[in-house]
Amino acid sequence: MTTEFLQEQDIQKSYRILNIGATTLIGASHNGDMDFMAAAWAGVCDFDKGYAVVEHTHYTAPLIQKSGRFVMCYPGAGIAKQVMKLGSISKNDDPQKMEHCDIELIEIPSFSMPVVKGCVAYLEYELIPEPNMAKNFDMLLGKCVKVVTDSRVYSNNHWHFDQADDSLRTLHYVAGGHFFTIGHELYLPEYGDD
Repeated sequence: MTTEFLQEQDIQKSYRILNIGATTLIGASHNGDMDFMAAAWAGVCDFDKGYAVVEHTHYTAPLIQKSGRFVMCYPGAGIAKQVMKLGSISKNDDPQKMEHCDIELIEIPSFSMPVVKGCVAYLEYELIPEPNMAKNFDMLLGKCVKVVTDSRVYSNNHWHFDQADDSLRTLHYVAGGHFFTIGHELYLPEYGDD
């Protein structure tokens, strides 16, 4: 994916992106140090708020705490191997993790850090300080400040995967390298289309 398909979206409708529960890449950067990790436990809390479970021992956790920001990226199936590597290699053990995971980073205007190429949605959050949740549950909350999506699969605040190339379908992690990719739409028009 190139940046030509990226399109800014409504922050107040960012919950629609997170509602599908896709595997997420959580990233953070502080003082030139950056990390991305794969997370299956991330999602929506409110119209413009999200959460991510990031164990405090993960390299990414202190970067989030120090910077006060994090990004959530929804990878497409085209980078499934890189997602597994990002989830299997710790930067605590391998300082060259980012290079060893074979990812490419891209710059998106007004994002505070580069993001992983090959994702279909990018969201940036300001950390909402909740020390008890972070300490007791490793859960981090954030307020969405920027949303950009790949218009081939998400535009006008709606997903449309039916016409998408398989490499653009979101990943849904099961276990042990086993994913499902998102399927086909089932739409009930009597319930509205806003």
